[in-house]
Amino acid sequence: MKIDPIIITSLFIYFLQTYTGNILIAVNPFQRLPHLYDSHMMAQYKGAAFGELSPHPFAVADAAYRLMINEGISQAILVSGESGAGKTESTKLLMRYLAYMGGRLASEGRSVEQKVLESNPVLEAFGNAKTVRNNNSSRFGKFVELQFDERGRISGAAIRTYLLERSRVCQLSDPERNYHCFYMLCAAPPEDIKHLKLGNPRTFHYLNQTNCYELDGIDDAKEYTATRKAMDTVGISSEEQDSIFRVIAAILHLGNIEFTKGKEYDSSMPKDEKSWFHLRTAAELFMCDEKALEDSLCRRVIVTRDETITKELDPEAAVSSRDALAKVVYSRLFDWLVDKINNSIGQDPNSKYLIGVLDIYGFESFKTNSFEQFCINLTNEKLQQHFNQHVFKMEQEEYTREEINWSYIEFIDNQDVLDLIEKKPGGIIALLDEACMFPRSTHDTFAQKLYQTFKNHKRFSKPKLARSDFTICHYAGDVTYQTELFLEKNKDYVIAEHQALLSASKCSFASSLFPVSNEETSKQSKFSSIGSRFKQQLQALLETLSATEPHYIRCVKPNNLLKPHIFENQNVLQQLRCGGVLEAIRISCAGYPTKRPFYEFVDRFGVLAPEALDGSTDEVAVCKKLLEKVGLEGYQIGKTKVFLRAGQMAVLDTKRTEILGKSASIIQRKIRSYMARKSFILFRRSTILIQSVCRGELARHDYETKRREASCLRIQRDLRMYIARKVYKEKRASALSVQTGMRGMAARNELRFRRQTKAAILIQSHCRKFLAHSKYVKLKKATITTQSAWRGRVARKELRSLKMAARETGALQAAKNKLEKQVEELTWRLQLEKRMRTDLEEAKTQENTKLRTAVQELQLQLKEAKDTLVKEREAAKTAAETIPVIQEVPVVDHELTEKLNAENAELKDLVSSLKTKIIETEKKYEETYKLSEERLKQAMEAESMIVKLKTTMHSLEERIADMESENKIQWQSLLTNKGVPPQSPDLASKVLENGNHANESITLNDLLLTPEKGFETPDNKPRRPPIDRQHEDVDALMECVVKDVGFSQGKPVAAFTIYKCLLHWKSFEAERTSVFDRLVQMIGSAIEDQDSNDHMAYWLSNTSTLLFLLQKSMKPAGTAGTASVRKPQPTSLFGRMTMGFRSSPSTVNFGAASAALETVKQVEAKYPALLFNQQLIAYVEKMYGIIRDNLKKELGSLLALCIQAPRTSKGSVLRSGRSFGKESHTNHWQGIIDCLNTLLTTLKENFVPPVLVQKIFTQTFQYVNVQLFNSLLLRRECCTFSNGEYVKSGLAELELWCCQAKDEYAGSAWDELKHIRQAVGFLVIHQKYRISYDEIINDLCPVLSVQQLYRICTLYWDDNYNTRSVSSEVISSMRVLMTEDSNNAVSNSFLLDDNSSIPFSIDELSNSIEVKDFLDVKPAIDLLENPYFHFLHE
Repeated sequence: MKIDPIIITSLFIYFLQTYTGNILIAVNPFQRLPHLYDSHMMAQYKGAAFGELSPHPFAVADAAYRLMINEGISQAILVSGESGAGKTESTKLLMRYLAYMGGRLASEGRSVEQKVLESNPVLEAFGNAKTVRNNNSSRFGKFVELQFDERGRISGAAIRTYLLERSRVCQLSDPERNYHCFYMLCAAPPEDIKHLKLGNPRTFHYLNQTNCYELDGIDDAKEYTATRKAMDTVGISSEEQDSIFRVIAAILHLGNIEFTKGKEYDSSMPKDEKSWFHLRTAAELFMCDEKALEDSLCRRVIVTRDETITKELDPEAAVSSRDALAKVVYSRLFDWLVDKINNSIGQDPNSKYLIGVLDIYGFESFKTNSFEQFCINLTNEKLQQHFNQHVFKMEQEEYTREEINWSYIEFIDNQDVLDLIEKKPGGIIALLDEACMFPRSTHDTFAQKLYQTFKNHKRFSKPKLARSDFTICHYAGDVTYQTELFLEKNKDYVIAEHQALLSASKCSFASSLFPVSNEETSKQSKFSSIGSRFKQQLQALLETLSATEPHYIRCVKPNNLLKPHIFENQNVLQQLRCGGVLEAIRISCAGYPTKRPFYEFVDRFGVLAPEALDGSTDEVAVCKKLLEKVGLEGYQIGKTKVFLRAGQMAVLDTKRTEILGKSASIIQRKIRSYMARKSFILFRRSTILIQSVCRGELARHDYETKRREASCLRIQRDLRMYIARKVYKEKRASALSVQTGMRGMAARNELRFRRQTKAAILIQSHCRKFLAHSKYVKLKKATITTQSAWRGRVARKELRSLKMAARETGALQAAKNKLEKQVEELTWRLQLEKRMRTDLEEAKTQENTKLRTAVQELQLQLKEAKDTLVKEREAAKTAAETIPVIQEVPVVDHELTEKLNAENAELKDLVSSLKTKIIETEKKYEETYKLSEERLKQAMEAESMIVKLKTTMHSLEERIADMESENKIQWQSLLTNKGVPPQSPDLASKVLENGNHANESITLNDLLLTPEKGFETPDNKPRRPPIDRQHEDVDALMECVVKDVGFSQGKPVAAFTIYKCLLHWKSFEAERTSVFDRLVQMIGSAIEDQDSNDHMAYWLSNTSTLLFLLQKSMKPAGTAGTASVRKPQPTSLFGRMTMGFRSSPSTVNFGAASAALETVKQVEAKYPALLFNQQLIAYVEKMYGIIRDNLKKELGSLLALCIQAPRTSKGSVLRSGRSFGKESHTNHWQGIIDCLNTLLTTLKENFVPPVLVQKIFTQTFQYVNVQLFNSLLLRRECCTFSNGEYVKSGLAELELWCCQAKDEYAGSAWDELKHIRQAVGFLVIHQKYRISYDEIINDLCPVLSVQQLYRICTLYWDDNYNTRSVSSEVISSMRVLMTEDSNNAVSNSFLLDDNSSIPFSIDELSNSIEVKDFLDVKPAIDLLENPYFHFLHE
């Protein structure tokens, strides 16, 4: 039996994980599968037996944890595999599960397990890089020790690292990248980049040696933020973080320092100004002296016994010194990070057990293999030996321990390769250390030494045509190493100048990386190599692993393209061979792969022979009886276990399943019998209960009858008592009435006598008073007559001057009347011109329609005649060919020919005449169109003239009002100064008798009747005229409401305050006023900032509320109680504002206001109020359109991204729409939800009427439907199955938003998405080819037209499951229907149009608000403190 095809087939079927004995083989899927590694999956594997559930890393971790708890033995999990196989991710999953099992909260700060998990991002940022085989390859080895207490809780942890690849800092090969931290720092926030003087990675030498700067699906800026957060978690302070990134930036600047020859021989210096800049920047970041940094790079100090010699370095040596400094700084920084993480996590010296997780580099073999690959492959050789010792030897030791019959199984031992590499004193590492100690040694001499030493070794060979290369035959294959950089990379020492430079740094962090040690200075000559140190670390690791119980996970990379769903058999097979998996399977199959303890075997398969278990306690005998009854052969019985050959376990499981199935049938029969009896008992109890209830009901009925009889007797007794008592009370009341009448008559007589006496006394007193008053009046009248004569003379003189001023006022009034007549005349002319133009266009349209119809009918007749003629000719030709020709005799039907020629001529004449008429009609149409354009231009000029005249008229009215008020004030002041008394009848009659004008006397009397208090303050001080007072009040109102005064009881304070002021000032009833113009100007200037939705929503709320109050208050003369049909309003703001000049606002239902409430009062509206009403309507519609268009503009860019799923998520996300929101890096649908929530919150905060909010979101959703549906029909990449699932998940979020917003604000917005919902629903159907056309148009997509359905069906393609579209019969049916509708221009258009009209009327707005909502609204607080606005307190 061949093992290779079987294991490959098993991996291909399971693809993710499978078991080989106790070894887990994990295949990298190259995609995110979060549902396989969440907390729910952890709970399933918790406590489950190994092998009971599907293969999984959690199962290995749980087995290790259970063994540690139950047997008290420390465990180790070894994760191995080549680069890109998923070792790091598997290690993370293992640590997550162990933290889940043994996690607990620490007393302070974060828990230990969380710090361990958060240390992974930090170490990956500084120790991982992109290689040829892996985008996130670990360039160091890592062994994590999780320490547990006696209760199995994590009490401490430690992280050990091995062999960081230092040379990667300075040397790169295409297409690899440097360590991730360099690219993260270049993508840091702008302030950090400016502080560290960084820029694009392409500008740094250590990063631009390759063309790869970015990784697909990785945002370096977000990774920088995540790394910072992880550093906070593991206990690295912000100051230490800043110092770390200062050192990283300094390394980048070091790499940009170039050198050229200096002034002296073999000397060097920075090349140019750019190099000097980077030198200064590096010195600034290291916080060291610039000159000292230059000397450490360009010079060496040699200390002898007698003197100190300074040696200059050439440019090549200076570059090497620069790179050496960068590598040693980065290496020390990485070691500091590991120590800091260990100190932060903390180790528990009293821990009972530990579980170690080893994540170390896999076997590497490249085109160029250097010292790093040599050390990595040595590690894998050591681990392979440990694997052999544990797996192979353990298997055979178990056979020996159980004392069963078996034959020895051979396996490959790699001890000779380990001796070749690390044996002392003749191993490769020993020879390398020896070569490094001699200054004159080179890689050539080292290679020659290797050739001489190992020329006869079977594992060592020299490649052909190579001078310094050598090849080692590893367990995984032959690897050829290049020795050019072996000596340089093996040396582990710091240049003295670099040590002194950074030790003296002013940066405490940088100096702490290079501490000054007396021991080091005294032992500078002692040699230290990386190879020897790494060998010691490796030996310590193996000692740790030997003290634990190991578990193995072999990670496999299915392909070298790093893409999902690709399985390369040969590549996988080679990895399994390198990992020793195939050898383990061979040994297992050669022996007994299935082993079960006696108790477990009996417990599982005891049902196969129950009689063997009766009265028997010998498990060995029971197991033998079971196996003999089943009839298996080739098994072995050990001391504690049963050993089965391959396939025998499946036979036992099959028989066990059959017996359990029969037992289940018996159990079901018993259960059904029990349930039937239980149902019968319940039915019997219910019957008894019903009978008892019926008997109780009969008893209660009998009791009720007896109770009614007793009640009737009591009622009769009480009624008789009531009648007797009533008769008694009537007799008593009659006696009292007679007594009261007698006593009242006596009292009235006494009162009449007293009133007569009092009246007589009052008459006498008034008579005496009249006589005395008559005498006093005669004396006073004579005095007043004398005074009035003199004062009248003075007043007539002043009257003549006032009459001159009045004549000027009359002239202004006449000019005003003339302008009003001109305005009315221009208005009527404009209306007449528009009406004539409309009539002309309608007549022209009708005439054109009739002519086109006639032409089409004639063309059809001509076509039919031609077809008839052609058919007759063909028939004649056919008849002539079929009849045998005897003699050629020409036969011509001259009458028919002449008739056809005549008809043809008539038709041609008719067509020509129609063409002539059409041309004439088009000429008339052009002339009429020009005339209408001229008249329209004149109408627009007339409208502008009307506006100018209206403005002039208002200014004249104000001037007239001002002059009249000034005249009254002058008259009053004159009369007051002269001391004119109140009205004197004698004076008025004398003026009339002297022949003066009556009008003048009346005017004077009117002025004299005006109270003096009207122009004086309460303390008798003169105040300003009323017109100035009104202007000041209007200014105060404007100054108050132009600010954001907020809301009261959910209503805008500004609108309510304006309405109360207008109502108090009686502005609605005024024939002329400037208040409305001021308000319109204020609103227009307030909404100039159209980009702020918050500002626009505030003014929309105020304007709509003020419009509602005006609608409920105004009652124009002649329209009370009626409501005419609203005419179509102009679309432009100017047209709506000027419409008040031409027609009255008939859209307002003035009789709908409630007169019962004092808050809103009805008034007779005049022309200015009606005009102001029209202007408010225009502003409400304008602000509504601005808010709606702003929202559409925000959603436009997001909708373009939402119609197609992101490419990076198609591999894993689009399989399940539920996981999209979690995995997508840029969730554009969430951006749309955020925009909608932001606008809804703004509208709610500003208390915009709900009807306007509903219309805004309804039109917005209609816009979303149009954009998504049209994009779906125009772009083929959007008509896919996966894209349908993506859009469907986004629509589900919109539906959830509508439900959360409720119908009060969302309205019917969700129904507007019907086109895109039905289209997406059709895309995600799996078996489209089984659906008929009737099912599509009636059930699935009833809203979509035939053209739209045909477009979707032809563009559809499935990028996930390769399913077919609808059947060809359905496509043919659609094509036939489209051909039939081809003449219909509307049906040919398959795209949707967006509707941008105003979707609401003023009546809808008025009906959505109630007057009672304004009862508790408070006016503006600033105006309440003003004494001239005291009416707002009412």
